[in-house]
Amino acid sequence: MEIKPHPNHSLYLQTLRQMTPEQHLAKAFELSAMTKQLFFIGLQKRFPFKSITEIKKLYLERIARCYNRNY
Repeated sequence: MEIKPHPNHSLYLQTLRQMTPEQHLAKAFELSAMTKQLFFIGLQKRFPFKSITEIKKLYLERIARCYNRNY
């Protein structure tokens, strides 16, 4: 297995180092929200026959299951 080159890795690290703690926290919240949105969209695509209400219920059940595993 060949390691894929990451030409912008040093720039990425430099950008992270320049961020304030508040910016780090804001980015974490942004990434968390984006992940949840993608998860919801994925459920809609996986279960196209379900209503939005059913998808929301399924989403909340699965999120709760994930949280319970972390604590």
